[in-house]
Amino acid sequence: MTADSQAELVAWLSLPSSYGQGVTSVDRIDTHISSIFLAGERAYKLKRAVRLPFLDFTTLEQRRTACERELVVNRRTAPELYLGLVAVTRDKGGALAFDGEGATVDWVIVMARFDQEHLFDRLAAKGGLARDDARALADVIASFHQSAEPQSEWGGEAGASFTINTNQASLARFAPGLFDPAQVGAVTDGSLAWLFRLSPLLERRRLNGLVRRCHGDLHLGNICLFKGRPTLFDAIEFNEEFACIDVFYDLSFLIMDLEARGLPDLASAVFNRYLERTGDFDALPALPLFLSLRAAIRAHVCAATAEAGGRAEKRGEAVAYLARAGAYLAPSPPRLLAVGGLSGSGKSRLAADLAPFVGAAPGAVALRSDVLRKHLAGIDPFTRLSAEGYSEEMTGRTYATLYEQAERILRAGHAVIADAVFSRPEQRAAIEAVASRAGVPFDGLWLDADPKVLRERVDARRNDASDATVAVLERQLTYPLGDIFWRRYDASGGKAETFLAVRKDLAI
Repeated sequence: MTADSQAELVAWLSLPSSYGQGVTSVDRIDTHISSIFLAGERAYKLKRAVRLPFLDFTTLEQRRTACERELVVNRRTAPELYLGLVAVTRDKGGALAFDGEGATVDWVIVMARFDQEHLFDRLAAKGGLARDDARALADVIASFHQSAEPQSEWGGEAGASFTINTNQASLARFAPGLFDPAQVGAVTDGSLAWLFRLSPLLERRRLNGLVRRCHGDLHLGNICLFKGRPTLFDAIEFNEEFACIDVFYDLSFLIMDLEARGLPDLASAVFNRYLERTGDFDALPALPLFLSLRAAIRAHVCAATAEAGGRAEKRGEAVAYLARAGAYLAPSPPRLLAVGGLSGSGKSRLAADLAPFVGAAPGAVALRSDVLRKHLAGIDPFTRLSAEGYSEEMTGRTYATLYEQAERILRAGHAVIADAVFSRPEQRAAIEAVASRAGVPFDGLWLDADPKVLRERVDARRNDASDATVAVLERQLTYPLGDIFWRRYDASGGKAETFLAVRKDLAI
């Protein structure tokens, strides 16, 4: 069977009368492997009878198996979206029906319909996504990855090599013509050079269970807001090589997609929240390669779409993605920033604002002492600690962990912003020493503010990892801070004003 031979079925699925009373219109969405029919409160997904290099849906049994597998794979993240599988049958008179009498003609997946305007790519296009949305999404992805099944027979060095070779062959189809052959060669050679350096790390991660049955196609178009929660759907079920991958390679598609859409602040928010939830700093050396591979895939997919008669702008997008793939392989060098100041001075906000502009994509890792303290106590960042959580011993452990993690990340080639009070001269000296040992530039930023402003900000806090109260702030105001040699800023005014002043001074 071919996709053309499904024409009668597609025409029937396009009729409102096929779905019974209450359905007055049917909207259709086509992809290269599926057709989705939006009818009433349901969506019906038909696998197209196509054979591609990475899948074969040409027989009825293959399509049934793929549908069953899609239900299993996607119910991990979207059980309320994926409702079931239904046969389309033909009776003796030739009439088609859902689960009727007669032979099965094809199979369709039945899904709950959601508002298409709640797709994350559409929300992003109209400025409808904020940092809190990105963090909520990162929480969902981290939880999914932590529960996903390890698949150590896939991924690792061999998986990355397969992707590099596939990208090279796919890009070469359009060079010359659309792509510059020299640029394709540079991306391929650069990727292989990174793979040579990273092979031990990729293999260690594979053997340690960090290659898992992931989503595989984790971009904004496959995420929706369903019942107020970010929901991942349309995960890859048809190719193990694409789906059984390193968890950070899975996340990298989303990060790259956000950056390509001009949303570096959201890419940074996803990245940093994911690291807070998982502590997977071990993956950071591989991030330039992972991001480059994702951009290269989008380059040849856009090229193929344009060739098949897609929108003309896909050619420009393809060229831009290839340039992005090359740029990721030449990351900016690491550096260390430290942001200090009393509670309410705006340290964490400034760190989050600066992060996308510091170091390699998607920006600096923001290490926040408030979050580290909660991790050491074994509790969620938004759960309040008891008094013991702020003992001298726990404070010492928190700062020691901050120094250790910062140095580890810097040595992995990634920039860091350390966010803590840093009220003691020895704490400030210790974070500066981290940069010295790692051989990277250091900039210390100290935020001052009027005590009245600090009190108002602390009193207004909600849903924050910091447990500081006005009473805590009053104690901080009595601290002997000693000489402060870092750049000092009056942060009493608007936070944007402080942010712009710091960016200007740091030339970022």
